[in-house]
Amino acid sequence: MSAAGGGMSVAKSGVKRLLARAGFDIVRSTRIQGGVDDFIPFEATMRAARAAGLSVGDYIDEVMNGTPGATRSTIDELRGLGVYTTGPDTVLEIGPGSGRYLEKTLEECSPGRYEIYETAAPWADYLVETFGVIARPTAGSSLAPTPDASVDLVQAHKVFNTVTFLHACRYFFEMARVTRPGGRIVFDVMTETCLEPAAVRTWATRGGEGHGSFPAAMPRRTCVDLFETLGCALEAGFLAPLGVASTEVLVFRKRG
Repeated sequence: MSAAGGGMSVAKSGVKRLLARAGFDIVRSTRIQGGVDDFIPFEATMRAARAAGLSVGDYIDEVMNGTPGATRSTIDELRGLGVYTTGPDTVLEIGPGSGRYLEKTLEECSPGRYEIYETAAPWADYLVETFGVIARPTAGSSLAPTPDASVDLVQAHKVFNTVTFLHACRYFFEMARVTRPGGRIVFDVMTETCLEPAAVRTWATRGGEGHGSFPAAMPRRTCVDLFETLGCALEAGFLAPLGVASTEVLVFRKRG
């Protein structure tokens, strides 16, 4: 191990101890591990990221989630699928949390408006101040403040693995409603593709206890068929890291 690598390892270990003393148990991400009622602690995470010499997004990927480069790899896959090449002028993100996908999305395109629906007020305020996005009031499963057919790209990352089936489905209806013809909808869910017996065993033995609905499974066919009835065709799907296993990212296009 290089001196730099050894120093980073020590720094990360120290950061974990710092958060533990503050009362936070770092297993991967409290947002994805704890379900809809738990969030990554704002102040402690910001301090810990600074102490580790990492951006907030990289700190969450590398230290909290133990999946270095996970956000970047998802964005790279979406770029390869042409999600950003059309230059979406309006983007809406559900549950951006720390903004790690938001930040990298803005590196790929320059929308004139970026709306977020985030229930954790400290993170929402941080994202508004840091990136100039528009925070919409959220009731948890509605995008009511956003008009019909007004968004070019609707996305949600590491959100629907943490909520109940009906909660996710209510969001699906809303996502289709606000997307413009020709626009795209991107989100990940834990489909049967991610739940072969070995993965189920891993979640059961290493996924932790007391985490409510997480991870929440969603039949792939259900998603595809539902969005088909809403005028949205599946363009692609690929696996992305999630905790101790994986989640499936689905890309839909709304018909014109």
